[in-house]
Amino acid sequence: MESIKRTVLEVISAVIPVTLVVVILQLTLMKVPLATLLQFLVGVLLVASGLILFLLGVQLGVLPMGESMGEALAKTGKLWIILLFGLVLGFAVAIAEPNVRILAAQIDFVSAGAIPTNLLIYCIALGVAFSVGLAMLRLVLRIPITRLLAVGFGLIFLLALVAPAQYFPVSFDAGGLTTGPLVIPFILSLGVGVASVLRGGDAAAEGFGMVGLVYIGPVLAVLLLGVIYG
Repeated sequence: MESIKRTVLEVISAVIPVTLVVVILQLTLMKVPLATLLQFLVGVLLVASGLILFLLGVQLGVLPMGESMGEALAKTGKLWIILLFGLVLGFAVAIAEPNVRILAAQIDFVSAGAIPTNLLIYCIALGVAFSVGLAMLRLVLRIPITRLLAVGFGLIFLLALVAPAQYFPVSFDAGGLTTGPLVIPFILSLGVGVASVLRGGDAAAEGFGMVGLVYIGPVLAVLLLGVIYG
């Protein structure tokens, strides 16, 4: 009950400032039709309700399950199992990420079908899968994350030199969108679960940093798509 109350208060405190700014602008500078303002207020209520339900779902289901899966994978002691399921889970959670589908639909519309929706979705999902697999490998082999980030961004800048120019902004948008509301909770909890078994509870913080790695994969994947498909 305390968790529900805290979540409701967090959402309300996040939504109210935006709502107040819009209402103040409506009373001073903007003069949008009253029907539009009412639609906005109804939308705010729906967004707040959705955020409350989403955050409760993350706390009650996604985070515990991700951490439990990470612990179970680490306890197998087999690198190939950890990497395989890291790849599969990364691909699956990216497919389910709503932000990815919104971006793919927009790109399909703007490009007049030159970059099909499903092609871009699967390309981004493969990039996320690669990143999650790489993050799992980092946790097992204790590879410094700074080294992986330096190599990853180095490859991004190299590919940017040869990829078509229109793919460059799309790739960075893809990287940002995959660090969305569904991918982040699951991937972070998965990494913490793996690290807590491999390093012990005191070193569970080593599971963080996965979001930075997850950002790199889709950027590389879309740039590679531009080199091959563009």
